[in-house]
Amino acid sequence: MHAPPRPPAGAPPVRVNLYSDTQTRPTAAMKRAMMEATVGDEQAGLDPSVDALCDRMSALLGTEAAMFLPSGTMCNRIALLTHCRPGDGVLAHETAHILSAEGGGAAALGGVQIMPLPGARGQFDVATLEAALLPRSRYAVPQTLVAVEQTSNLGGGAVWPLGALREVAGWAHAHGMATHMDGARLFNAAVAAGVPAAEMAAGYDSVWLDFTKGLGAPLGAVLCGPADFIDRAWAWKQRLGGALRQAGICAAACLHALDHHVGRLAEDHENAAALARALAQVAGLAVEPPETNLVFIDTRGTGLTAAEFCARLRAAGVLVSAMGPWRARACTHLDVDRPQIEEAAAAMRDVAAGRL
Repeated sequence: MHAPPRPPAGAPPVRVNLYSDTQTRPTAAMKRAMMEATVGDEQAGLDPSVDALCDRMSALLGTEAAMFLPSGTMCNRIALLTHCRPGDGVLAHETAHILSAEGGGAAALGGVQIMPLPGARGQFDVATLEAALLPRSRYAVPQTLVAVEQTSNLGGGAVWPLGALREVAGWAHAHGMATHMDGARLFNAAVAAGVPAAEMAAGYDSVWLDFTKGLGAPLGAVLCGPADFIDRAWAWKQRLGGALRQAGICAAACLHALDHHVGRLAEDHENAAALARALAQVAGLAVEPPETNLVFIDTRGTGLTAAEFCARLRAAGVLVSAMGPWRARACTHLDVDRPQIEEAAAAMRDVAAGRL
């Protein structure tokens, strides 16, 4: 997925922004919490708001320690750099964010090889892992880490079942590998499945949560794991320029999100389901039933590529993203209400019918 395109000349303002849940803007209450935050020097461990956030995330995810970082991509990068040495292999789904959307950072910065695995809806099973297992020898890539993405973005916002997560983690540990969970939308998964996030993260040696998606903070993510792992990860945080100063202003937004924006993720899931139901009645569009807040739409039946479909919607003031030649994505979030969902569905209906 690329950055939102610049609007064509004469395009109306965006009225419904379904491009991504990263498009959310901090609420007035969140801004007040940021302005009132108690701050200090985060790098020196003297920012009370950051410390409170890390303590809270450790408790929520069932880990010993946590570390505040500017972005989820930095969480993934630091986790892989901490778990792996140059030349190591990481087993992950072929659509995983660490492979498809991080600019080759694992290879460029860590000399780490992502070894792609197939599987429906962004997930794989133990049989697939067994098939990808290499013999331990001087000739083979040392496979040291298994990574999962919860939810799976390009898998359609699919939720890994708890049993599958446990089987994958158990297999990895039995084969001497560490485990990592890209939890960008972990709370979406927890809310949708009715399973505490700590249960989903159990068995994973590192896990992180992004606050800039459905939780609506302007920036920030928290990487969690055992105390010795976070201690080693701090060296990479320092090397990559991730150590911060008065970061409590941003941590306060994340704390506010934990207090006010987690339960309401169910509303985003309901809006996604409503959009999918409406589009399922539109000739030319094939819709993947959403499990969380991501609605994927196949545009082939309209004769339009996903890019053309998105461009026509943008001309009508509706913003969605192209995720492949024929695959568009609409992402619901706290800045989109039910009337806007209905407006977006009507615009997509008109595009599919050739009226826009």
